[in-house]
Amino acid sequence: MTQRITLFFAFLLMGMAATAQSVNIEFEEYTLDNGLHVILHEDKSTPIVAVSIMYHVGSKNEKPDRTGFAHFFEHLLFEGSENIDRGEFDKYVENAGGTLNANTSYDRTYYYELLPSNQLELGLWLESERLLHAKVENKGIETQREVVKEERRQRVDNQPYGTWSQEMFSRAFKGYSYEWPVIGYMEHLNAAEEEDYKNFYKTFYVPNNAVLSIAGDLNIAETKKMVEKYFGSIPRGKAEIPRPNKEVPELASAERATIYDNIQLPAVITGFRIPAEGTPDYYPVSMLSTLLAQGQSSRLYRALVDEQQKALQIGAFPFGLEDSGVNVVFALVNVGGDIDELETALQSEIAKVRDGLIGEKEFQKLKNQVENDFVTGNSTIARRAESLANYHMYFGDANLINTEIERYMAVTREDIQRVANKYFVKDNSVTLQYLPKSLDPNPSEE
Repeated sequence: MTQRITLFFAFLLMGMAATAQSVNIEFEEYTLDNGLHVILHEDKSTPIVAVSIMYHVGSKNEKPDRTGFAHFFEHLLFEGSENIDRGEFDKYVENAGGTLNANTSYDRTYYYELLPSNQLELGLWLESERLLHAKVENKGIETQREVVKEERRQRVDNQPYGTWSQEMFSRAFKGYSYEWPVIGYMEHLNAAEEEDYKNFYKTFYVPNNAVLSIAGDLNIAETKKMVEKYFGSIPRGKAEIPRPNKEVPELASAERATIYDNIQLPAVITGFRIPAEGTPDYYPVSMLSTLLAQGQSSRLYRALVDEQQKALQIGAFPFGLEDSGVNVVFALVNVGGDIDELETALQSEIAKVRDGLIGEKEFQKLKNQVENDFVTGNSTIARRAESLANYHMYFGDANLINTEIERYMAVTREDIQRVANKYFVKDNSVTLQYLPKSLDPNPSEE
């Protein structure tokens, strides 16, 4: 029975995604006395609700000798609480016909439940327990320590090209706390003790460092009462929230590295340092990335995959962060191809954007792509809850969920050429060439 309910619930979610349309997303927001910011979005189109809470803590808030804590807590806080037995957290949601998950980035940690709307109060109770009464003790720590270490082995150490972000960010952000991976390093996970975790929880998991975002089939007046019931009495954090207190250093010059990995096809991955999300130049940079490599009609795909057949696969995306960012461009070498020739061809295509304005017809197509992506990105209840929290946490303006598209639409062809010349240049880049281990001239013994 539970399985059928869950499948039906998933079907509803897919249906919502298929009916994306450009509409004004209305919401209410307020702040409790303890500092918890609350955002409520009512949408009665389907009988589901998303209960989410975002904490303003990511890997950049960690100590250099205790990396991986933010991501570790994403796992640890499913262990249970004073009122939820170990291993029972997931069952509450699944037995109610819902789903749940969490994710961590360099800048924040996010938890959510997707539930039938008559289970809204369950979601609020679960998240209040996570915030106030989470079990941060050795038994759960040791269990999740092994889980996270295995995740690192599978997703990073033993995954083809899996170390790319670690290799890229360690070079692109030297001297800043974006330089270590979100998942952290094995030696730090091994060295951390119970008191380290307790201090982290007390510091960052406080109402004044969080945004509670609820979206879906809800009654706003009734939801406010429930929010007060479950969160109003939670005490405000006493300690100051640690934040990086220095600017992100610029790249002094181009960086290169060759990585020998357990792969069959070589790859070239170039990252260009870009400004933080929400800054004026971020929008033309993001549009430039779309122009280069979104879809099979994009510039890089047409030139390097279709015409020259130097690449088997191509892609680009802006890795936007709160304090800075990297625009990543990657390509897999075609079978029998040469990685240096591919890199030269890739850079040649990027140079064309620096050297000349894109055409009016291509520009209009680009704007259409960006607008469609923006609308689709907020088409589900779950995505709206997350977007509202993101916009408030990073920019102090949840209404950007309705207005940020205007910033994209204000970008001109000249803006795109300007940022190409400012950011997409050799001295502002980190380039990684991934080659098969069989080509390593100095293989290490394992």
